[in-house]
Amino acid sequence: MAKTPVFISFDYDHDEDLKILLVGQGKNEDSPFDVADWSIKEASQDWQEKARSRIKRAKQIIVICGEHTDNAMGVNIELRIAREEGKPYFLLNGRAERTCKKPSGALDNDKLYKWKWDNLKLLISGAR
Repeated sequence: MAKTPVFISFDYDHDEDLKILLVGQGKNEDSPFDVADWSIKEASQDWQEKARSRIKRAKQIIVICGEHTDNAMGVNIELRIAREEGKPYFLLNGRAERTCKKPSGALDNDKLYKWKWDNLKLLISGAR
């Protein structure tokens, strides 16, 4: 079965370790997803265009939420782009032992899901 290509949006300043963990899970033999791309760290005038191009190539967007995600401008912009492009997305609680925050640009009905392997596989399959 083909793996679903995903784009990972995350707060580079605080949660890069979580992105590394998720990329690692995508390499598992039984993983239903493959990380196609992730957020762009380097600031440039065209970073939003680059992000849009990467988001367009993905089938789903995973937004990793940490303690400061509500203030992560890039995550909010990537989430807006995902909605504009009609890409399905979900918010993943990146730190179970801490209070994680949804991006300020998230919709009121966007749920913050627990990051557990079985749950992640269900979310990728559309169970939300």
